[in-house]
Amino acid sequence: MNSTKHFLKLLVLPVMATLAAFSAAHAQENTKSLSLSDAISTVLANNKDIQLAKLDGNIAAANYRKTDAIFLPQADLSYTAMSTNNPLNAFGFKLQQGTITQNDFNPALLNHPSATPDYMAQLEVKQPLLNIDMLYMRKGAEKQTEVYRYKTQRTQEYMTFETTKSYLQLQLSYKALKVLTEAANTARSVYKYTDDHFKQGLIQKSDLLNAQVHVTSLESNLAKAQSNIRNASDHLSLLMGQPSGIIYMVTDEPLYSFLNAESAQKVFANRSDLMAMQKAIDASGLMIRSSQMSYLPKLNAFGNYQYNDSRLTGFGANAYLVGIQLSWNLFNGNKTKHVIAAQKLERDKLAMQLAQQKDQSQLELDKAYRDLSDARFEMGQDQAAIDQATEALRILQNRYQQGLVNTTDVLNADTQLSQLKFSLAQAQFTADVTRAYIKFLTTTTTK
Repeated sequence: MNSTKHFLKLLVLPVMATLAAFSAAHAQENTKSLSLSDAISTVLANNKDIQLAKLDGNIAAANYRKTDAIFLPQADLSYTAMSTNNPLNAFGFKLQQGTITQNDFNPALLNHPSATPDYMAQLEVKQPLLNIDMLYMRKGAEKQTEVYRYKTQRTQEYMTFETTKSYLQLQLSYKALKVLTEAANTARSVYKYTDDHFKQGLIQKSDLLNAQVHVTSLESNLAKAQSNIRNASDHLSLLMGQPSGIIYMVTDEPLYSFLNAESAQKVFANRSDLMAMQKAIDASGLMIRSSQMSYLPKLNAFGNYQYNDSRLTGFGANAYLVGIQLSWNLFNGNKTKHVIAAQKLERDKLAMQLAQQKDQSQLELDKAYRDLSDARFEMGQDQAAIDQATEALRILQNRYQQGLVNTTDVLNADTQLSQLKFSLAQAQFTADVTRAYIKFLTTTTTK
């Protein structure tokens, strides 16, 4: 008997020490109550993926603002210092400086001038007047900003779904912890009863060892359940842009408003990601028009005002030049023709991708409804089985206390009940995640 007690102490003491250390560490961890609505709000405000999507939108907006140049003038100011003994340039410098004298027409000086300096300050202005191709390019850039606006909205919708799924995963982890805790309490009760009767010589040692092994296994599963809670909490922290290490406690907040999406049976064309693809097709069409309009002539104005002097700080002579230029690219080696052909193929590819995306989304929606129906059926079956298993365990415990069944029968019944409870929690999790996914698939936009 003494050897048996010593053996049991060797089994129990490591488990109790591990649990005590785990409880002490858990008490030092930062815990925080978190509702699903607060989690979603924090994700929408701080999530890195959403911030990156907004940056892409800002980049597209900046690219659109660059096209303001097709309406606004361009002005360049320059100051140039030059020196030459080239006959033509030397004479031209003097003409620009307004310093030509009769002596400058001496053939010897004309043909062999000395080094002639010129300092020129110039203001040059270009003003676009009519560039039809650039107008369509500007419209295409504007469509691109709409593309990224819808992409940002879809990213927000996806992160809302991911947050809901992660929150439900945390909720499932707590349910698993509760089921395991109840099972462990039952197992400890069976172990205590078995130990008392073993000491009295009424039960075999194998029954006691089976009870101890069952308790030890459940204690290990409890530790894993605690780890799952920490893992789910860390994932929520990542989504919310918060530091890891916080243990979140789920609230009793009703989730119906977040999961109610069972009225829509089809994917609508005004879903944000589909709208983004449609806007991309529209932008592609405008770029094709821009390339087609490049065949038309362009009209632009130009002008400059300059000072020329032979001294570094001098502004002796001034002159201006203004004009209007009508240019027409008649042939560029069929480059524009082939660019248009490639752009049309890109547009057709986008249109095919959009149709494929719609079909794929509808397929996923139909499957999601079937998965939801299966999960509901499984929940009903599990609940009925739990009621039966609970009653069976109660009967077996009573018979066990009367010595009519062995320890293994009770432990197996307890394990079966725990598995059914977890199966019900898993089915509920599947149903809730599926409803959230249906909402994600059928969300529409009014923008």
